[in-house]
Amino acid sequence: MIKVDENPGAVTVNFMFMVCFMAALSSFGSFVNDMFVPSMPEMTRTFGCSVSTMELGLTMGMIGLALGQFVLGPVSDKYGRKPVLVISLLVFVAAGLISIFSPTVEFFLVCRLFQGVGASGCYFLARTVPTDIYGGRALAKTMAIIGAINGIAPASAPVFGGLLSQSLGWRSVFVFLTLFAVVLMLCSRRLKETLPPGRRLPGPVWHTFGRYVTLSRNKPFIVHTMLKGTALGFLFAYISSATYIIQDHFGFNQLQFGLIMGGNAIFVVFGSLVALRFRLLKDAGVVGAAILFVSVSAEAVVLMCADSRFWLYEALLVPSMFALGMIFTMSNTLAMNEGKADAGTASAFLGIVGYIFGAIVPPLVGMGDVLHPTAITFEALAVLVVVFALLSRRIAPDLVASQQTPGA
Repeated sequence: MIKVDENPGAVTVNFMFMVCFMAALSSFGSFVNDMFVPSMPEMTRTFGCSVSTMELGLTMGMIGLALGQFVLGPVSDKYGRKPVLVISLLVFVAAGLISIFSPTVEFFLVCRLFQGVGASGCYFLARTVPTDIYGGRALAKTMAIIGAINGIAPASAPVFGGLLSQSLGWRSVFVFLTLFAVVLMLCSRRLKETLPPGRRLPGPVWHTFGRYVTLSRNKPFIVHTMLKGTALGFLFAYISSATYIIQDHFGFNQLQFGLIMGGNAIFVVFGSLVALRFRLLKDAGVVGAAILFVSVSAEAVVLMCADSRFWLYEALLVPSMFALGMIFTMSNTLAMNEGKADAGTASAFLGIVGYIFGAIVPPLVGMGDVLHPTAITFEALAVLVVVFALLSRRIAPDLVASQQTPGA
């Protein structure tokens, strides 16, 4: 539980700080990827590399996020949340500063790997800390609020990224990200430790990694995790392909691209809030998967046509983003509810699976003319989302009512 002062207003203040800070941590992971995307065409020309090579900038970030979470998740279950947060932010600050001076694309890609490792602590702790405090429907509401606030990140990151890179060059993006990490480090001083010593895993630290095996045998947890992973894979397929489709194919500049991406991200927020309207949260995943499949199937046809129109491409993305919001709230909550006893490891597991998909997808959509590979990748991921949403629906138990409600 969050300790609060005797002051009647203290609970609300602490709850609001926790939610806003968790949203900021989660959004940092989004900024690390989304803010960099508008600069990719410029960086491709600067480094004189291929589109597929530059797409590895996203892939290396995903690999770093996955590796960092794999190590830091169990470590946080052993030593607590705050030490892991501070160490991961220090790693990012170092990698962010060094990347500004990258002489070659290979050097930059190595920096991206360490940036991912640094950002990973923020990303998985944004799910872990609320799970330390809440469960059941209260956890769902908290996750949805954080998700809604976090929706500002993908909405604003491409705008800021496009504006900065267009005005000051791509290096300014990484200056901003480094400063963002410094601000998070300063704010972390107000965060109270949510995993007291009595709830930490006993024994040597390497024994905590065995919790991954335990979680891998938990069928409901794995199904919800795979649903989140495939949906996140689709999101990264969209993000990594959109920069070339919108700018190079349809002719928009970096700032216009950022505004378009930002507008689309707002619909993820709406979807995350609508998911809470379902009596059974898993139904939100099924409905979201159906909406995603229909809109993506139509989008694939548009992308395969030589004379495709931007307005049609964009119109079909809107329901896809809305569906993703529903799926993210549902899958995050149900997976973390299943893994509550090992929240750090469970959150890391959830993040790792998502970023494995995220690491595989960008080079696939960067092959060939981008449009056709994107259409095929979109459709394949939409089918996988439907499969895991239906498997989730077959799992009998849903969330139980929690004794604690957010802010109470």
